[in-house]
Amino acid sequence: MPTVSPIEPANPTLARATYDRLRADVISGQWEPGRKLLMHELRDRYQVGASPLREALNRLASEEWVVHNDQRGFSVAQATAEALDDLVVTRISIESLALAQAMAARAPEWEEQLVLAFHRLSRTPRSVQPDSFEENPEWERLHRAYHFALLQGCRSPLLLGFCEQLYDQAYRYRQLAAKKAYKRRNELDEHRALFDAVMGGQLEEAQRLMAEHYRRTAGFVETPAAVEPAARIATRP
Repeated sequence: MPTVSPIEPANPTLARATYDRLRADVISGQWEPGRKLLMHELRDRYQVGASPLREALNRLASEEWVVHNDQRGFSVAQATAEALDDLVVTRISIESLALAQAMAARAPEWEEQLVLAFHRLSRTPRSVQPDSFEENPEWERLHRAYHFALLQGCRSPLLLGFCEQLYDQAYRYRQLAAKKAYKRRNELDEHRALFDAVMGGQLEEAQRLMAEHYRRTAGFVETPAAVEPAARIATRP
């Protein structure tokens, strides 16, 4: 009598690659907030079977990027005004601490890394198209590098790990604001002012500019919930 083979678990390499791709698409807004994630659409897009997809979705649900409902399956987590309010306030608090530690322990290597990161970002256009917004992947990569260069000198892997998680959360909201904000703000001037304050050793000014930078982005975000909580961010001291 032939034996019945157990169901094979998902290939760990394939499952990880599927998770990485799906997570990147959720964060970047390819799958919009609240969108139901249908298995046949996911299979078509990522060209993988059900097993690695379920593993990826379960992991994303544990990280709260997607929501699992027993009756309705998986959907992308909503992007609400209340969550944005909480995110901005938390990010300002955590990154202000990291920035204070970095500036207190400032070293030539940290300053050189920051100078290089700002220089590269300043020479890269925000949009691929000059007259309309089309995301420039190179700008996004250098923007992330610049913000982490600001904080890298804190020398705390745990603190930097929190900052990285918050950056990813903020990136999803920033994608919702990008088209609306394009040409209505000068992000390079904002980054330069923050850079100058840090290099000049002006901690309180640097923290103020960083907070203002994040609040200004939040002011351009349109969320499904009431706008009022996000509006408070713009006026909060």
